[in-house]
Amino acid sequence: MLEFLIISIIGAVLVFIMFFFWLVPVGLWISAWSSGAKVGIFTLVGMRLRRVTPARIVLPLIKLTKANIPIPISQLEAHHLAGGRIDAVVNALIAAHRANLELPFERAAAIDLAGRDVFEAVRMSVNPKVIETPMISAMAINGIEIKAIARVTVRTNIQRLVGGAGEATIIARVGEGIVTTVGSANTHREVLENPDKISNTVLAKGLDVGTAYEILSIDIADVDVGRNIGASLQIEQAEADKKIAEAKAEERRALAVAEEQEMRARVQEMRAKVVAAEAEVPLAIAEALRSGNMGYFDYLNAELKKADTKMRENIGGMQIDVSAKPVK
Repeated sequence: MLEFLIISIIGAVLVFIMFFFWLVPVGLWISAWSSGAKVGIFTLVGMRLRRVTPARIVLPLIKLTKANIPIPISQLEAHHLAGGRIDAVVNALIAAHRANLELPFERAAAIDLAGRDVFEAVRMSVNPKVIETPMISAMAINGIEIKAIARVTVRTNIQRLVGGAGEATIIARVGEGIVTTVGSANTHREVLENPDKISNTVLAKGLDVGTAYEILSIDIADVDVGRNIGASLQIEQAEADKKIAEAKAEERRALAVAEEQEMRARVQEMRAKVVAAEAEVPLAIAEALRSGNMGYFDYLNAELKKADTKMRENIGGMQIDVSAKPVK
């Protein structure tokens, strides 16, 4: 019974000691004080109670202290509780301090909370980045296509990093500037002879306004001659005009055919009426003979005149062979 009591007391003491060293990270506190970072014991205990891992705050504080950058530990803890990345912010502050760049902790924390890599932004401020545009196609006034690839050297503008446009906007604006510059050239030879005209003109437009970058230079990496777009457009226009003319001609032909068919129908109708009228003539003559309005001799005279007229028509339609010799 006594042995069980002693073991229980020893176990309780060990549990208390383990809980104490967990609650009070003495080793971390000693490391902080030996590095010059003044961190109180109760501050570390408060972090434990706020469910913050003290090492995530104290170790970056030690790096800031060694870099001679005074940042209160309360600001580091607040940024950590807000979901920020303490290590990235601290590394960015140290890099900016070494490069003599003005970067307050509040701005660095805002950039980090905005979802941007603040350390990479500081690195790009010190070491500019080259952005290569895709193949951009433009057409000069003479209709010749020019294809160009540009390399844009940019560095991060820390002041406009929060809320500034990204690389896609830079590429789009540079492409727009190249198209405008090439489109204002009279011939494609002007562009090929002076490719720096494109870069100088585009750079003078201030394309980095409202972006998170500052454009240092725009260099034309490749310029090629493409298709003769003007001639192609003229050919396509000629083909379109030809098809329109053919369609109009077909429309006129169809209209003429329809009118001809209508005329034939009218002629056939008139012939039918004439035939019907001619069929009524014998009936009218017979009725006139019966009624006495016409004598028999009158009828014979009419028939003789008809026969004479037919004979004259036959004679008029005969062809006389002039080369035939007379019969002796």
